[in-house]
Amino acid sequence: MLSNNMANLNTPGYKREDIDFGIELRKAQGRLQLDGPGNRGMAKSGAMRRDGSTVNLEQEVAAMAETEARYKLLTDMTNKYFNGMKSVIREGK
Repeated sequence: MLSNNMANLNTPGYKREDIDFGIELRKAQGRLQLDGPGNRGMAKSGAMRRDGSTVNLEQEVAAMAETEARYKLLTDMTNKYFNGMKSVIREGK
């Protein structure tokens, strides 16, 4: 969605889309059930420009950096978990 928002930066009337990563993660873990296809929709903080678009380049770049950091953290945690499982399977060898 972030790259789609950035691609439509100069599209008149385009409304930016956003998703709450925490809600989606809990849904994926089966802890939270929401009605509908997801929490996708217009951003709460998107100010409308003169051309009707709500995309802000700085906000999109910051969101991409945050997404990248979260992805790296989750992949590092997953790798550590599976490396620990391998160690247990090999009896600590």
